[in-house]
Amino acid sequence: MQRAALTSALCYRDPKAALKFLEAAFGFELTMLIEDNEGNLAHSEMGFGDSLIMIGNEWTDRHKSPSSIEGFNTQSVHIHLEGDIDAHCARARAAGAEILMEPADQFYGDRTYRCRDPEGHFWTVGAPIRAVGVDEAEAASGLKVVKGWA
Repeated sequence: MQRAALTSALCYRDPKAALKFLEAAFGFELTMLIEDNEGNLAHSEMGFGDSLIMIGNEWTDRHKSPSSIEGFNTQSVHIHLEGDIDAHCARARAAGAEILMEPADQFYGDRTYRCRDPEGHFWTVGAPIRAVGVDEAEAASGLKVVKGWA
């Protein structure tokens, strides 16, 4: 797999459990696993389409799982699918994701759902369902598109 220009890295209390969850819930594929001499995870990477995510331990006082800091998050991760978002949501729920927003059609033409993984990381998952022009998106949302609408 060629490296993406930007890769997210998430900290977990139990990164090996996170690897299993991310595979079961979202369809990520383990592409690299490095362990220390005691079998503890030292580094891991998972692929999804042309993207990559790193999964690791809590490695300093400033790099913690949300479950270690009262559920606080400073980022969320978005997964872009081409396919059945409702089936994907059911898969995530069955794997233990807490569904925060059921699948719903969005003004910009995607169908999305939001969830929280077992350690508290927020995930948004979306798939395109129809093409929406700028005028329609602005009318539906009340927002002004200034730049970058495809």
